[in-house]
Amino acid sequence: MGGLFARISTRNAARIVTTLVVATLMVALVQSQLAGRGTAGAAAASGGVAPNAIGTLDCNGLSPIQKPTRHDFACTDMHAFYDGKPARFSDNGHYVGHDEPSIRFLSDVPGSGNNVTWNEALPLDPGAAPTVANPGSDVTHWFELSVAPWFGMALCNPYSYPQTACKPESDSNAPRNPPTFNVGGGGSSFLEVQFYPPGFAPFVDNISCDNTHWCASLHINDLECTLGFHHCNFNCIEPTNFAFIQTDGVPTGPPSPQLSNLATQTPNAHTLFMNPGDNISVHIFDAHTAGGLALEVSIHDATTGQSGFMQASAANGFMATNIGNCKGIPFNYTAEYNTAQPQNLVPWAALQGGILTQFEVGHFTPCTSVSNPAQLQIGTFTDTFFQTCNGPYEASPDGGSNPEVSDAPCYPVGDTHGGVAPPNQVSGCGEFFTQNGDLDFDGTTYWPNWPNATAPTTFPSTFRQQQPMSNGHAYASAQFETDAAASETTCGPATLSGCAVPPPGSPGNFYPYWTQAMVGGKCVWEFGQMTNGNAFGGDAQYDGPSAYFFGTLSGPIIPNPNCS
Repeated sequence: MGGLFARISTRNAARIVTTLVVATLMVALVQSQLAGRGTAGAAAASGGVAPNAIGTLDCNGLSPIQKPTRHDFACTDMHAFYDGKPARFSDNGHYVGHDEPSIRFLSDVPGSGNNVTWNEALPLDPGAAPTVANPGSDVTHWFELSVAPWFGMALCNPYSYPQTACKPESDSNAPRNPPTFNVGGGGSSFLEVQFYPPGFAPFVDNISCDNTHWCASLHINDLECTLGFHHCNFNCIEPTNFAFIQTDGVPTGPPSPQLSNLATQTPNAHTLFMNPGDNISVHIFDAHTAGGLALEVSIHDATTGQSGFMQASAANGFMATNIGNCKGIPFNYTAEYNTAQPQNLVPWAALQGGILTQFEVGHFTPCTSVSNPAQLQIGTFTDTFFQTCNGPYEASPDGGSNPEVSDAPCYPVGDTHGGVAPPNQVSGCGEFFTQNGDLDFDGTTYWPNWPNATAPTTFPSTFRQQQPMSNGHAYASAQFETDAAASETTCGPATLSGCAVPPPGSPGNFYPYWTQAMVGGKCVWEFGQMTNGNAFGGDAQYDGPSAYFFGTLSGPIIPNPNCS
């Protein structure tokens, strides 16, 4: 997959060996770091909740000590520092970067970093089933374009990178040394309020909750590395807390990395289901609970009148992770910052983070047929998946000189996964068993199969997201970003001319972009290939390689236009 990725994987393997050798020293280091964190820190140093045999110690499913309850969580994309310079991150010898185009919103108004409300209209799919004959003009549904559109926020966690104390809702946590922001700062986690489109269930080894509804989750990633990535514990490198948004606020199963199980990944009768086209409101804030402040995500569906919520609290089973031994620490997550200023970011993430809206892309390739079967087992759940995609989207086989090892897992049209899900609507692959992304850029994302109208055509309709608001205040500034370039073999610190969208050499030669338009009397953000408003130059809105991380393309910070 190119010399750069190969060198990083080899180098990272050496770091894994080093990490294992110094494990005892790391535990001692972490215990000394935790000494100043109060009662919870002392408890973490002396004990904690041991990981089960399956769980979510690593969002990418690559932990050497635990099998995953789900292989792909649409994880937070990471960068790293090697020899003091930003570099791609490799998880246990695997490159795990992927593609996350976003807009981050900026403000110096108190509360803008910890209390935000989003209003949006969920999109509609075409009435016809997806087709797989003519890339760029096939009937396409949302699950083929984005497996998890999400809203983001930086969270306070002293047990996450850089393993330092963190004061909730305080700008004192901001890291220093711009533009890379790789010095100091409080411990940071990354919140993603993820939405899952209908059409390709079951969720445990696929994309959707069912074939007709959207569902959503409160998803938190930590990073178990010290400042500068000098020490990482690859047994639990990117632990994930996960819970569906529920009408009763009760997780379907244990949400923590240590105890997560199949029930955690399985919707139940209290999971909030939303219809395509519904108008919803999403509120992300710190709630006052009996156990102190805890982050809450609440969703109200104005179309159906239903609501759901989830609190990231110790009472709900959420846990931080001890870097020394991967044990769980019952924990209340809270927002990290007071304001949404540019420096108030997540210093280990490939995107600068903060208050942002994003579309998780590059995770689906449609097929006319699939072949080369294999067996998947997650706890008591077993399923047959396929490793090879056949059809016009796969112009050349994976492997060899192709940077992509495999498109797996793939499933045939009509597959019910042993009777636990409605029939899949098309044959296709999720692209996450080996590299966590579409590294040869031949899937649906990178063809002009995106929304081109506010109502469905051959393609689905667009999301319509209104401006985010914080305590009645709009955000003053905005910035377009994508980390697509980090997955491009043509892109590297010395070859910035090869960092671009569309990805150089991609068969479809297309990359989706943001548009702002007046629709139904409301100023909304759209995503795809819309032409009904200000497209900010199309792909030119991502501008070029960022000084923050060479694999991130970002435009300048601009006044939030608000359709002006």
